[in-house]
Amino acid sequence: MQGTATRERFEQAVLPHLDAAYNLARWLTRNEQDAQDVTQEAFLRAFRFFDGYQGGNMRAWLLTIVRNTCYTWLHQNRPPESAVEFDEEIHSSESSVGADPELQALASADKVTLHRALAELPDIFREVLVLREMEGMSYKEIADVASVSLGTVMSRLARARTRLRQSLGAALGKES
Repeated sequence: MQGTATRERFEQAVLPHLDAAYNLARWLTRNEQDAQDVTQEAFLRAFRFFDGYQGGNMRAWLLTIVRNTCYTWLHQNRPPESAVEFDEEIHSSESSVGADPELQALASADKVTLHRALAELPDIFREVLVLREMEGMSYKEIADVASVSLGTVMSRLARARTRLRQSLGAALGKES
């Protein structure tokens, strides 16, 4: 059993990242209550293994646990509808659009439209967008959290942005 000193060190090191942990869980589970449950389970796991933490980026370590806990929970509690394996042929974009239209679309899209477009992305794309754009993590940190190469992070992020831009463009086109 871990003592009071360990609990205090854990709280001091990990609790500042509670919002980031919940945010990631919320976007992966797509449900507030499930995200709360998953975040709580992830914090329990993190506490259990806190003595084994080797140092480094605490936020990346914690978000790795949250991510793994989310996927375990999703696998046990949801049908594998959005757990599509990445396929280069299927997921590649035919056209390449510059960053300016993306920024314009993001700036003009309302929150509901943006959240809907994000929620429609496959998990592997949504998670890199959330970690990069909402949590401000570096590509290296995302690679560590997702246990993938830096190139895979960059590829997924580019494809996620393209899909988000296309989805927002279609949604904004319907509103006109």
